[in-house]
Amino acid sequence: MKHLHLKTGDEVIVVAGADKGKRGKLTQVFPKMNRVVVEGVRVCKRHLRSRKTGTAGQIVEFSMPIHASNVQLIGMDGKPLRHTKRPTQK
Repeated sequence: MKHLHLKTGDEVIVVAGADKGKRGKLTQVFPKMNRVVVEGVRVCKRHLRSRKTGTAGQIVEFSMPIHASNVQLIGMDGKPLRHTKRPTQK
């Protein structure tokens, strides 16, 4: 089983890709795929058709997973950590 240096709820910064520089919390972690979901990063829209006749459809926004190597953990002081050692809570 693969091991990631990230856990759900961690504060991270995106260091590579189209959303470089954005910060957010991890909402999901997929260790087998080596991917994570950061809230507010890589937001996609899905158009849903109506279930009943006469009702309108919806446009739903959600965050897609990105590779775990493209994010960096943020420490307690608000700066990105250079090592994977977890920050201790005060």
